[in-house]
Amino acid sequence: MTDPRQSQSIFTRGAVDLGALAARNTAAAARPAPDAPAGAPAGANVIEVTEASFQQDVIQRSLTAPVVIDFYVAGSAPDQQFSPLLAALAAEGAGTWTLARVDIETSPRLAQMFRIQNIPFVVAIVGGQPVDAFNQALPEPHLRQWIDAVLKAAGVEVDRPEDPRLLAADDAMADGDLDAAEAAYQKILDETPNDIVAESGLAQVGLLRRTDGIDLAGALAAAQDAPDDLPAQLLAADVEVLTGEADKGYTRLVGLVRRTAGEERESVRKHLLALFTIAGPDDPAVAKARRALASALF
Repeated sequence: MTDPRQSQSIFTRGAVDLGALAARNTAAAARPAPDAPAGAPAGANVIEVTEASFQQDVIQRSLTAPVVIDFYVAGSAPDQQFSPLLAALAAEGAGTWTLARVDIETSPRLAQMFRIQNIPFVVAIVGGQPVDAFNQALPEPHLRQWIDAVLKAAGVEVDRPEDPRLLAADDAMADGDLDAAEAAYQKILDETPNDIVAESGLAQVGLLRRTDGIDLAGALAAAQDAPDDLPAQLLAADVEVLTGEADKGYTRLVGLVRRTAGEERESVRKHLLALFTIAGPDDPAVAKARRALASALF
């Protein structure tokens, strides 16, 4: 998910003027807020908010930590099925962010201000301003990614526990069960597209399949003797990545890109990108090789 600070998302319909509530609520803020509905999620990081308490409980609070507003209708399907997931994640967040619940039937002016047309409607407030929103029930992995992006936008360090799905996939690969590992990584990507750790794991499975049972030294020697033999060069690059000399493998394939054209060049490029995926986008050697690849292509 992109950084919420860079996303217009739902708010492209027009600016949400949160400051307009301040004057309206000056007198109302002195009145006690009504008790939370009996079915509302409990927890220190989950609060019920009304128009009267919005300025204090959302705007002011968001100046120190993100506030995620869950607009709901009491007893509705989203309230019963999706809101508890948000509440559980807020509790898990241990104070890094607050879930503010707003019943749109009892706070219609807030619903109008945010132009809510359907529920669920969830919006993140950071530094007193809305930064991102969505209006559908996201599956838990996607919701976690969205919350992580909100926290990062607010400058909060995100330290998530290991994903048990990834641990299981890694264990399968470590045990040599490549079929099980491949299936596990692919399942994660089906549930959480663009998960860079799962993408890396899947690429590692591919590398292990291609190099299974080969003579590593012999593969490098064969490539040395046949610099224009495409399969030999691709396998040699695989061996170099496998043996911890990824920068040599990247350089080998960038050179091959320079010497090839058409379908052969495209095959080499895709192979190189697959090797990049193993290391991940933040690897300095990958960044350097990407620049070299761009120069070779253009």
